[in-house]
Amino acid sequence: MQNTTKLALEASLKKLLLHKPLDKITINDITTDCGISRMAFYYHFKDIYDLVEWVCVEDGKRALQDKKTYDTWQEGMCQIFEAVLENKPFIMNVYRCVSRDKIESYLYKLTFGLIADVVEEKCVGSSVAEEDKAFIAEFYKYGFVGMMLDWIAQGMKADYKEMMDRLSIAVHGNIANSIQNFEQQQKSQSYIHTTI
Repeated sequence: MQNTTKLALEASLKKLLLHKPLDKITINDITTDCGISRMAFYYHFKDIYDLVEWVCVEDGKRALQDKKTYDTWQEGMCQIFEAVLENKPFIMNVYRCVSRDKIESYLYKLTFGLIADVVEEKCVGSSVAEEDKAFIAEFYKYGFVGMMLDWIAQGMKADYKEMMDRLSIAVHGNIANSIQNFEQQQKSQSYIHTTI
């Protein structure tokens, strides 16, 4: 029941965004549209922006599903682009009405999970520290989100598949290389400490 309510609120928000800017939509508009009480809305979300964040993250999770491995991460990123494009009226409306920081935050949550899983998979059997794994994932997260924000700002006109192909060429082997570099650095530091 709880998820059904959230999904109904999501559907109403997306429907209303086809006709009104986000900053003109009220909680009453959403709850009236889907036949849910205001109290039920507040049980799940603190405000409309909280609902928007949940929708963005959930759409991304649905797009990613099982595409969180080294062999499938590019497909996962393509699916994020596809999900954004499928929800273009929603995303463009949110992009115009919500601060860039909030949009970045939504996308960071989404892409960090994808990249962190890829980094974790490539680190199996290595001695790379957790903070170094997180650093690698953060580094790539910023690149991916920056590209996506530019694409959204330009009206989603560029061919995202071509962008992903070029990105694939640019980062091919780099995540594994980063892991190897951190591991070598840790071994060097361990050697220095044991010889002192």
